[in-house]
Amino acid sequence: MKFFIHTTGCKANQWDSYVITNSLKNSGFFLSPLSHADFIIVNGCTLTDGAERDLRRFINRSRTVNPKARIILVGCHAQVYPDQSFGADLVLGQSEKYRINEFLSLDGSFVKTTRSIPLESLCINGLPRGRTRIFFKIQDGCDQFCSYCIVPFARGTSRSRSSSEIIKAMNVFFDKGVKEVVLTGIEISAYKDPSTGLGLKGLLQKLEEETTPPRIRISSIDPLYLDEECIHIIASSSKIMKSLHIPLQSGSDSILKRMGRRYTRDYIGGLIKRLNTVIHDIGIGVDVIVGFPGEDEDHFSETAHFLDNLNIYYLHVFPFSARKGTKAATMVDTVSDAEKKERVLKLRTLDGVKRRKFYERFIGHTACILVEGTIHRNLYMRGYTENYMPVYVPFKKNLENKLVNVTISEVRDNYVMGEPIGG
Repeated sequence: MKFFIHTTGCKANQWDSYVITNSLKNSGFFLSPLSHADFIIVNGCTLTDGAERDLRRFINRSRTVNPKARIILVGCHAQVYPDQSFGADLVLGQSEKYRINEFLSLDGSFVKTTRSIPLESLCINGLPRGRTRIFFKIQDGCDQFCSYCIVPFARGTSRSRSSSEIIKAMNVFFDKGVKEVVLTGIEISAYKDPSTGLGLKGLLQKLEEETTPPRIRISSIDPLYLDEECIHIIASSSKIMKSLHIPLQSGSDSILKRMGRRYTRDYIGGLIKRLNTVIHDIGIGVDVIVGFPGEDEDHFSETAHFLDNLNIYYLHVFPFSARKGTKAATMVDTVSDAEKKERVLKLRTLDGVKRRKFYERFIGHTACILVEGTIHRNLYMRGYTENYMPVYVPFKKNLENKLVNVTISEVRDNYVMGEPIGG
């Protein structure tokens, strides 16, 4: 039998789909195009209303393109809202999605509504040789329960992979020619080796001495975890990339409190200043939610002003989406969709300004990029610097999956252009 898999949402979802794919291949199934698949797996995010719309649209499209295929909805949306299947034939939660072949002859929902979800077994034998970058999930689940977030219900309690298993995987990635591993998780700062109690800082120090791909990148991380020790580990590392993504969410203390976030605007301001001081040319991105219940114009202005003066690289801006089952879904003083849209536009405009300003800082500088196979307009290949800046270089097939030193020559139509040093 043949299958197709479609993934929406975060980097952890991408890892999960990779494991599902390997597991099915090992059981004798074959990956195929959407139009030829016997069953279609939709590994779906449920973080926002937009994520749900994407699921519905893809399932409807799948019915049109391949009406004979069975559609299987799995993952976060299935776990939290199993009765909202958008017409899927089979609905499987987080525990069941790695055993799809056991449910193929069945219809309906088979979701265990529990937060005690085991971490999936490591499945890396299907990794193709020469892959540039891989997202590697070392931790899953969250115990924070911020008032707006459905993720603790979708992903379960925090649990972690052992450091010995992580090192084993890193050895395999190195042997397969992977050049960059992005350490992902739902709350990566909560990483704790189940056998030894080793935390994320200890793991990063351990990986420094082990055989790993040359680049290790940290995905989204709780700003409260970034203390002096953690900052020093990143700054002094020869492997950890100088980029961080921080889930800020708001620049207003009163809104942060309503969200259930445990830091203040001043703390974030001090942290960003410290990161820029200690880690040379670091690229910092932040998540921001606008239109949270109770966010009036003054609160939004606080956030916009704070972000405007923050020395960061980029913003990821989201309109607030009420998720059934969260505390925020019952809050009053809601913000209209029109106001949300206007605020999102303002901050995304600011994001464009910040990105351009960050890019222009490096004109004339040299950088090392990891070149991907992406061809832009059939003329260029893209690679990322240590601080996660995308740089486009003239297309040469032999540069693919190579670490290449370049000179940043210009910013052209918001694209960072580079020239390989030495041709």
